[in-house]
Amino acid sequence: MNAPATDAGLTAGVKDHQNLIDGQWRAASDGRFVDVVSPSDGVVFARIARGTPQDIDAAVQAARAAFEAGPWARMTAVERGRLLTKLGERITANAEELAQLEARDTGKPMKQARADIVATARYFEFYGSAADKFHGDVIPFLDGYTVTVLREPKGVTGHIIPWNYPAQMFGRTAAAALAMGNCVVMKPAEEACMTPLRIAALAQEVGFPNGVLNLVTGIGEEAGAALSGHPGIDFLSFTGSPEVGTLVQIAAARNHIGCTLELGGKSPQIIFDDADFDAVIPVVVAAIVQNGGQTCSAGSRLLIQRSVYDTLIERISERFRQLRVGSHEMDLDCGPLISANQKKRVESFVQRAKNDGIAVLAEGTIADGTPAGGFYAAPTLFGPVPRNNTLACDEVFGPVLSAIPFEDEADAVKLANSTDYGLVAGIWTQNGARQMRVAKAMRCGQVFVNGYGAGGGIELPFGGVKKSGHGREKGFEALREFSHAKTVVYKHG
Repeated sequence: MNAPATDAGLTAGVKDHQNLIDGQWRAASDGRFVDVVSPSDGVVFARIARGTPQDIDAAVQAARAAFEAGPWARMTAVERGRLLTKLGERITANAEELAQLEARDTGKPMKQARADIVATARYFEFYGSAADKFHGDVIPFLDGYTVTVLREPKGVTGHIIPWNYPAQMFGRTAAAALAMGNCVVMKPAEEACMTPLRIAALAQEVGFPNGVLNLVTGIGEEAGAALSGHPGIDFLSFTGSPEVGTLVQIAAARNHIGCTLELGGKSPQIIFDDADFDAVIPVVVAAIVQNGGQTCSAGSRLLIQRSVYDTLIERISERFRQLRVGSHEMDLDCGPLISANQKKRVESFVQRAKNDGIAVLAEGTIADGTPAGGFYAAPTLFGPVPRNNTLACDEVFGPVLSAIPFEDEADAVKLANSTDYGLVAGIWTQNGARQMRVAKAMRCGQVFVNGYGAGGGIELPFGGVKKSGHGREKGFEALREFSHAKTVVYKHG
């Protein structure tokens, strides 16, 4: 069933949403709510339960009971996989409804929201098929011994997911954890959690046992902090800022548990003089304006070999001038930013760059008819940006692209690796040997050659180094993160 929602005493169309704990939809323990604002027009369209530490504790206890004594504990990997596959099918069957929720909640254009729901369903399809295919090992040992290594679930896993891709992040973290046999307590971002609530309801519909998947909404400093510090959690998954990631890691350390952290990036697109410019231009522009630039793997640094800098930057500038920004319903190149605070943050980066004398090479346009109350920012291309400038080093998390020239291959590698982040890199060259050399030299978790991004990349291990975090999501690597190895030694003579 749908998450219960009421509009008693509220403006028409504004509904209350509750937490899912132990298979039941419940209001917050103190009855409070948080307003949910549409970024497209600044209007409150829903309220979510303001989860408390008591709600988190109830969810953790429900997950523990389901893991240790419920039907989930006795369910085979094949049966778990079938449930995950059914959920993927149900997401596909409700794709348009989910896309509408995702777009209104985050402000992203409808075409992006629809693609996100396709990727979300794919996570459950992939891990549904993988659940019974992640095997242990047998180790050759001394004569008279047999040694096996079992892969077992962690237990109760906590998931704190961000607002930029709420549907995809639900699938990306929960599907792998569930496939391994863990029970989940999820805290989505207060800015955008309509699709996680709806997907949790779909999970109930397809038959997930009570307590296996729990979802508590609310404020990060309250519900999120309570989840990350709860002594009943066996593993944490967090995606967000490096600052909050540090707090999550400290909380995990106090309970002596592990965590996966994905903390953002300042990803370079390295364009050599032999690159196919016709292929480069649409991809590098899309890589910074997708989701309003609010993407951890956004290609926010454009590194261009100096010999072709002027020629290529003019063509990219031309494309930037054609970009249009509008509401999610207008379905243009770019939607609004998630909130008024995020808009102020992006504008502060832009203004500081202008104050530093960095030239604005091109800007997109906020389309006519865009709602006045929305949180819109025009895509902006700066260049050349000094290498040590804030704009070249810090994550903006908006549609702002920094163009920086480089001299040769060695200089490109040095420049690409020069920030505190290391998430993704793009390399554009027709020279095969250079492709290999530069890809191996990148200090990051994922490299694309003559392309960027992979439509969700469900099968492709994803994560960072340095301030971009540690641990890996996606693919079979995520199953390793959400499990531990148990060595069993048989002495039989």
